Amino acid sequence: MDLVLLCVFLPLMTVAWGQYGDYSYGPYNYGDNDEWVNVYRQGFNFQCPHGQVVVAVRSVFSKKEGSDRLWNYACMPAAQSLGEPTECWWEEINRAGTEWYQTCSNNGLVAGFQSQYFPSVLDREWQFYCCRYSRRCPYSCWLTTEYPGHYGEDMDMMMYTYDYYIRGATTTFSAVDRDRQWKFIVCRMTEYDCPFQNV
Repeated sequence: MDLVLLCVFLPLMTVAWGQYGDYSYGPYNYGDNDEWVNVYRQGFNFQCPHGQVVVAVRSVFSKKEGSDRLWNYACMPAAQSLGEPTECWWEEINRAGTEWYQTCSNNGLVAGFQSQYFPSVLDREWQFYCCRYSRRCPYSCWLTTEYPGHYGEDMDMMMYTYDYYIRGATTTFSAVDRDRQWKFIVCRMTEYDCPFQNV
């Protein structure tokens, strides 16, 4: 019986390995010595290497440091079926102290973050760095749970499914806690070009 199961599952494993290559599901490498991309109360600009997208976000909160957070990101190459990015850009700025919802325009995927701290509101403004892959389109989109689970907590969001990509986020801001909760917008991407311009 075991030999029969082996004969059934071995070809499936071979196909899956061939499709996904040497992709690993984590733990993600957050860069050199797991250092943060910013210091408290300072701006930062983070971009994945060309052809890679953000797959994990980590952050710690400090009330004594102006109710600010340290941030770090992990990147992985996009699936080979998407090809090379055809264009990349910075999206519009999301203002500090307000709630917002934003996806990358033109069917882009999140490949970086830029942020500036504002002491007057004890919050940050944000921009997504987005990359478009040919004319691929998103589908099967969903929102993650809230990160962090409660205001002021540490946050560690990781993509565990290979062919899902971060396309944006929606955030809520607490005027009491001076912190944000994030829900990331996650989608699959078609393996063929499609006619839709802004999904």
